[in-house]
Amino acid sequence: MHPDRNFWHGKRVLLTGHTGFKGAWLTLWLNRLGAEVTGISLPPHTSPSLFELTGLQASCQSHYCDIRDAQAIAMLSAKARPEIVFHLAAQPLVRASYQQPLETFSTNIMGSANLLDALRGCDTPRVAVMITTDKVYRNNEWPWPYRENDTLGGHDPYSASKAAAEIVIESYRKSFLAEQGLAVASARAGNVIGGGDWSVDRLIPDAVRAWQAGTTLEIRCPQAVRPWQHVLDPLAGYLVLAQKLWEDAGLAGAYNFGPPSQNAATVREVIELARGEHAEAKVRYDEEDKGPHEAQWLTLETAKTIHNLSFQPILSLADSVQLTMEWYRAQRNGEDSRQLCTQQISAYESVL
Repeated sequence: MHPDRNFWHGKRVLLTGHTGFKGAWLTLWLNRLGAEVTGISLPPHTSPSLFELTGLQASCQSHYCDIRDAQAIAMLSAKARPEIVFHLAAQPLVRASYQQPLETFSTNIMGSANLLDALRGCDTPRVAVMITTDKVYRNNEWPWPYRENDTLGGHDPYSASKAAAEIVIESYRKSFLAEQGLAVASARAGNVIGGGDWSVDRLIPDAVRAWQAGTTLEIRCPQAVRPWQHVLDPLAGYLVLAQKLWEDAGLAGAYNFGPPSQNAATVREVIELARGEHAEAKVRYDEEDKGPHEAQWLTLETAKTIHNLSFQPILSLADSVQLTMEWYRAQRNGEDSRQLCTQQISAYESVL
C-alpha cells in the first residue's frame, strides 16, 4: 500500500511539530497530495531550518504555540476542525533530555495529553497518529528486535518520556476516543536521516557540519546498532497508517516502522557510507564513549506493520545515505531546498 492522492486531496489535517525536520517533510508531502494542513509548533529551533528554506509558512495554516499550553491547543484544534491528526511535536533529543529533563517530560508527556484531551469530544477527527520513537522499549541490549507488545521503559529522560506518552495514548484511546469513533495509533520509528536536518547531536547533521567546515568528525559509540531509515520511508508509513485507520478503526494500536531487523547497521557503517559521498571527509572514532548512557543495540520487528498495513520501507541503507548526502551537497551548491525535497518525494512515489 502507498500514500493515495485521491484519499488525501481535500482532507483537513492537523499536524503538530510542522516546523521540525520530519514535520516539514510531512507538511510538504501532504501539501503535494492536496491536503489542507494546519500546523501547530514552536518556531524552528535551528538555523537554517527546512521549514523556512522550503517556504512552508505559505503552504499551510501555521500557528506557533507550545503544546504544553492546554488551553491554546484546545482552541487551535477546535478551530482547525481536523479530520486527521498527526502529532510530531516533541523534545526529540536524547542528550538534550539529560540537560533538560523536566522540559522533556512536560513536552513529551503532557504535550501529548493536551492534544489528546483537545480531541476528546470533538466530532470531526476520525484518525490520530501519535508519533513516538523506537526507544520506547525497555532496552535489554539483546540482538532480538522489539515487538509492539514488548515491555515499555526508558533509561534516559527522552526514552522514558516517550514510553510514558505511549501509556497516555493507550489510556485516552481506551477511555475516551475509541468510543467517539476516533481511531488512535502510535507510530514507533527512529534514527531517521534525510536532507534538511540541522539538529545538534544527530549523526548525519553533525557529519555534514564537520565536513563542510573542513574539520574532523568525532564519533562516539561507533559500534552502536540502530534501525536507520530515510525520512520518506516512515512518513509514507504514517500516511498509509492513517489511510488504513480511516477504513478500519479496529486497526488502532501501536506500530513499529523501520527496516528489516537484519538490515540494522552500526554508527560506523552509516558514517563510512556517508564518507564515501563526501570528498576529503575526516573521521575519528572514539571506542570509549564518555557521554551519558545511550542504548547500544536497538532493532525493531515490523511484522505487524507489514501484515496489517501492507507496508514496508523501500529504501536500502546505502540508498538512504546517498539521497541524504546528495540533498546536502545540492543545497550547499545553491539549489532550491523545496525543489530538492519535491524531487526526492516524486522519485520515491514513482517506485511505490
